[in-house]
Amino acid sequence: MNQAIFVGRIVEEPSVKETENGKNVSNITIAVPRPFKNEEGVYETDFIDCTLWDMVAERTAEYCKKGDVIGVKGRIQSNSYTKDGERKKFMNIVAEKVTFLSSRSKEHEQSHDDVEPEMGMA
Repeated sequence: MNQAIFVGRIVEEPSVKETENGKNVSNITIAVPRPFKNEEGVYETDFIDCTLWDMVAERTAEYCKKGDVIGVKGRIQSNSYTKDGERKKFMNIVAEKVTFLSSRSKEHEQSHDDVEPEMGMA
């Protein structure tokens, strides 16, 4: 089973782009603090890249801003590309569901809203 759940703060303002196929996509990064301190007594943070599709991408960009806390449930996907003749690998989360947990803006009272793609969509 390939399933992951992360809770973290959005690092940059979410935006939506349209692919050549006409699907909407948003690539965001969330900052996820580790639950333990390192040798210097500091909590380290992991930065997780996430891909959101269609309605999940649209709603997240509409209701969330940089610094908001969200929950992302999805699958881990490995990808690769070639740059300067060298093959590079990376992993990211393809979101199935995004939960809006808190907003730094009082203007967005959309906390605890869940956004899921329609059946058959990525």
